[in-house]
Amino acid sequence: MKKALLALCLTVATATAAAAAYKIDSNHANARFAIDHFGTSTNTAGFYNLSGDMQFDRKAKTGSIDIKIPANTISSNNTQFDNHLKSADLFNVAQYPEIRFQSTRFNFKGDKVSSVTGNLTLLGKTAPVTLKATKFNCYQSPMLKTEVCGGDFEAVIDRTKWGMDYLVSAGVSKNVKLNIQIEAAKQ
Repeated sequence: MKKALLALCLTVATATAAAAAYKIDSNHANARFAIDHFGTSTNTAGFYNLSGDMQFDRKAKTGSIDIKIPANTISSNNTQFDNHLKSADLFNVAQYPEIRFQSTRFNFKGDKVSSVTGNLTLLGKTAPVTLKATKFNCYQSPMLKTEVCGGDFEAVIDRTKWGMDYLVSAGVSKNVKLNIQIEAAKQ
């Protein structure tokens, strides 16, 4: 019994030690969203200068990621709209300067990352979100001289789960499409 317990502890320790640490490359990371606007057009905007850390072990098929999104970087390429997005009506960046996604599990289909399950914190509230991987890859970066892993992820969320109810009753969709692109460099 003691030998089996020791073997299990060594296996867990070895698996944990095999996970590599990565840092998000803010030059190759963004979070964008699209929302239906009264059934006539789609409003889009994005957040930039994301930061955070990732652990990834391809062999063990495990990983974790912590993404920090600075809310004040929101940009729609329209100053007036950006100011409204930053206001208390929507993202309330003065009170909630950071949006955060913290994974609880990397999901695999075969050897490929298929999705990442985790918790999104927005406007001081946290709710579960699963980000589907439309692309995920690791490569040896000729510029950074280290392995870089990352991909494109998407989800549709109900913004009212975070208390963002602005104009839902007037006809603006509560469903928002998220697109997150991340690249992280091995440390």
